[in-house]
Amino acid sequence: MIMRHIHKIYNNIPKYSLLSHLLICLLGYLFIGSLPTTQDSLLALRAGILVKKAHALTMSNSDYIIHMGTLDMSGGNVSGGDYKLSFSAGQQAPGLYSGPNYKVKAGFQYVRPGIPFEFSISSLVIDFGGLTPGEPVTRTNEITVSNGSAHGYQVTAFEDHELRVFPNEANIPDTSCDNGSCTQTTSALWSNPLTYGFGYRCDNLSDTDCASGFETENYYKQFANKEIGEAPQSVMSGNSAGEDKKIQITYKINVSATQPPGSYENIITYIATPTL
Repeated sequence: MIMRHIHKIYNNIPKYSLLSHLLICLLGYLFIGSLPTTQDSLLALRAGILVKKAHALTMSNSDYIIHMGTLDMSGGNVSGGDYKLSFSAGQQAPGLYSGPNYKVKAGFQYVRPGIPFEFSISSLVIDFGGLTPGEPVTRTNEITVSNGSAHGYQVTAFEDHELRVFPNEANIPDTSCDNGSCTQTTSALWSNPLTYGFGYRCDNLSDTDCASGFETENYYKQFANKEIGEAPQSVMSGNSAGEDKKIQITYKINVSATQPPGSYENIITYIATPTL
């Protein structure tokens, strides 16, 4: 997901665009066996298999009958000093088995439909409006993930560079927070109106999937900066399946009186990845 932030100081309107994509690859296997080639073998094949069908569980034709309650994959006898055990491992053949007080459904046809992997963001335009030095402005949007993967998911984010005005390339720096300690990996308090820059925080709207570091109000981080080689950082993750996991991202900007006027922009990229 790619988000473009355009910030213009003194009554210029910002815009950004958003693009997301998810590629899911499915791999299938096709097994092809060889058939006998002699005339006698072909006749036997027609008589024994192609004409007279054999099915799972009870398999028979005019020459044989086999009763099989399960599709076994292993078995044997094991013993020790004080025990003997005979075992088989496998599964009921595909089908529906029921009785007065039970019902067993075996096979892929009875697998509960999974939750598709979905990733969405609530708004495609963030408008900070005109910026006044020393008066911070915040805007928000929401990220929602539905995840059917057994092992969870992760959403990471990074910026292409600091907020920048073209063509003279003046920047609004990423915030370092009030005590100068917040980075792309470490959060810190940002409440002083004399602390300038651009940053974000995460709040849970459902579940507890926000990245760590935002448990305390007004704690912010920088976005990882691709231009200087910083790796994307997790903003949201989960380790189990679930629907409509939702967070709120708050974007904050504050400029000083010496900040050159202009239209500032950068691109924030969000990447959502299921863990399979």
